[in-house]
Amino acid sequence: MRARETSASSYEPVEMSPRISALLAGSAWALCAAFVLLSVPLYWSTSTSVVLLGVPQIVAVLALAALVLAFSSVGALIVARRPGNGVGWILCAAGLTIGATTLASGYAVFSLTGPSGLPATEWAAWFAYWIWVPGVGPAMTFGLLMFPDGRLPSRRWRVVGWLSVVALVTLACGLAFTPGPLSDYPEIDNPVGLAPLEGSVLEDGGFGWGLLSASVVLSAISIAVRYRGATGEERQQIKWLAFAGVLIAVGWSASWVAQDAPFASGGLLGVVSLLLGVTSLLGIPVAVGIAILRHRLYDIDLVINRTLVYGSLTVLLALVYFGIVTATQAIIQALTGHEQQPLLAIVASTLVIAALFNPLRRHIQAYIDRRFYRRKYDARKTLEAFSSTLRDETDLEALSDDLVGVVRETMQPAHASLWLRPDTTSNDEQPD
Repeated sequence: MRARETSASSYEPVEMSPRISALLAGSAWALCAAFVLLSVPLYWSTSTSVVLLGVPQIVAVLALAALVLAFSSVGALIVARRPGNGVGWILCAAGLTIGATTLASGYAVFSLTGPSGLPATEWAAWFAYWIWVPGVGPAMTFGLLMFPDGRLPSRRWRVVGWLSVVALVTLACGLAFTPGPLSDYPEIDNPVGLAPLEGSVLEDGGFGWGLLSASVVLSAISIAVRYRGATGEERQQIKWLAFAGVLIAVGWSASWVAQDAPFASGGLLGVVSLLLGVTSLLGIPVAVGIAILRHRLYDIDLVINRTLVYGSLTVLLALVYFGIVTATQAIIQALTGHEQQPLLAIVASTLVIAALFNPLRRHIQAYIDRRFYRRKYDARKTLEAFSSTLRDETDLEALSDDLVGVVRETMQPAHASLWLRPDTTSNDEQPD
C-alpha cells in the first residue's frame, strides 16, 4: 500500500520555490534592461524606424523601451508575489522578446546604414524577424486564457490552448524558414530558408496568421465567459483588463484615423498617432499588475467613471472649439475677404471653452451616473432628500421612520431597525 502511494505521489507537479522564481524573474528583468541600454545607441538617429514605420528611430526605441520595461517589471513583480500564477511568466517572456527584437533590429539597421557592415548582420535581421512570436504570441492568447488566476477557465478550453500552440509554432516556423529576402530587410536573404516553404501555406507565416487571429478571438471570449460567472474580486480584476483593452482599441483607432488624414502624412501628427497606438499597449501590464496583485483593485469603477466623464468632455469641448473657430473664420472671410483669423477670435473661443468646462462636466457626470451607475445615483439622491428633511423635521418618531426607510432603500439590508438609547439621567443629577 505504501509503495502504491509513493508511485501516485510521483505524478504530482513539482512547484518551483518562491526564491528560485524570484531569482529567475529578476534575471529576466535585468536582461530586458540590458537589451534597452544596448538598443538606445543603435537607434540614435532621426531616420525612419524599421520596427515602427514612419517614426524616427530614437523616438521608436524610447517607446519600445517603455514597453519592454513595463512588461518585464510587472511580470517580475507578479512572479515574486504570486509565483504560482503563470501570467507573470508570460509578461516576462513578452518583455524579453520585445527587447530582443528591438536590439537585433537596431543592430541590423545600424550595420546596413553604417559605413562598414558589422559581423552577423544577416543573422541579427533573421532573429529580429521572428523572435517576437514566442513571447508576444502567448501574451495575446494564454495571457487571456489564464487571466487572472493563472489557470484555464475549465478543461474544455484546452482545445483553444492547443490551437494557440499550433498557431504560434506555424507562424514562427513560417517566418523563420521562408526563403528569399526578409520583408523588413530587403537587402538580406534568409540565411536558413527552406525551399519547400516557398509558395506553401506557411510562406511568411501564411496560415499561422489566421490561426493566431482565431486563437486571440477565442481567448477573448474566454474572458467574457469568466466575467459572466465571476463575483467579487474576480469581477473587478476582469474589469481592469477590459478597461485596458478598451484603451488599446481607442488608441489604435485614433492612430489609424490620424494616419489616414490628408494633413497627417509625413508630419508630426502621423508620428504622434503611431506612438499613441504603441503607448496604449502600456495599459496591459499596468492593468494586469493591479488586477493580480490587487493593489487599488476596487478603484476600477471610479477610473471608468472618470474616463467616461473626461473623455466625453474632451470630445465635446474640442467639437465646440473647432466649430466656433470654423464659424468665426467663415464669417470674417465673408465680411472682409481675409482668410487669416484674428487673435481676438482665438482668445474668445478659448474663453468660451473655459466658461463651458464646469457646467458641461456636471451635466455629463449626472448623465453618466443616471445611465451607468443608476443604483449609486438613486442612493445619492435619496440621501440628499433625507438631508433636506433632517434640517426641517422636528418629530423624532417621523425622523426615525425616515432614517430606516433611507437605510433600506440605499443599503438594501435583509432587516433594518432603529434603537434609541433612553435618557436615564434624572433631572436632579444633571449639572447646573
